[in-house]
Amino acid sequence: MSDKVIENNQVSVIGEIVSEFTFSHEVFGEGFYMMDVLVRRLSDSADIIPVMISERLINVEEDYTGEYIRVAGQFRSYNRHEEKKNRLVLSVFAREVEFLEDEVENAKTNQIYLDGYICKTPVYRKTPLGREIADLLIAVNRPYGKSDYIPCICWGRNARFASGFEVGGHAQIWGRIQSREYVKKIDEEESEKRIAYEVSVSKLDYEEN
Repeated sequence: MSDKVIENNQVSVIGEIVSEFTFSHEVFGEGFYMMDVLVRRLSDSADIIPVMISERLINVEEDYTGEYIRVAGQFRSYNRHEEKKNRLVLSVFAREVEFLEDEVENAKTNQIYLDGYICKTPVYRKTPLGREIADLLIAVNRPYGKSDYIPCICWGRNARFASGFEVGGHAQIWGRIQSREYVKKIDEEESEKRIAYEVSVSKLDYEEN
């Protein structure tokens, strides 16, 4: 059963470690730590993706900044309570890691596959330049009755297709994880830079419920 569930959420990223480890939490005596991995896009820009990793997979006492790594795992979410409301926090949960000699030329450095259910009515819009966009929120089941809630963004024809999806419908999504900076207004005078993570969709299938 659990293997089947793991198949519905698959991530593979290759990039450069750009942070030290910070402690996240402990489960049954196993410590989990966060690190940031910089993943280059085909354009000159890059995404910085947070990775959660067990101390049993890697020596968290070491500083691996500047090393290249391949991470395979799942894209996971949890709700963090802050400022009187919950905030969705996303990261790649590492199941396997492999250090690489250096950057891999022409490799697929950022891939994700999700098989889940639409849990919010899609938001369809057009940019001022007329580009079509649709925002989806996908619930992907995990073992033991849990789910991960993954925001996804579709473009062009895919956005038009996704705009007709209904809550509860079954969707399969292929794409890449992207990071995006935005400014969060805290009050009249104060705002802060934050980073949002989402799946940029390259291909999708849909079945009505």
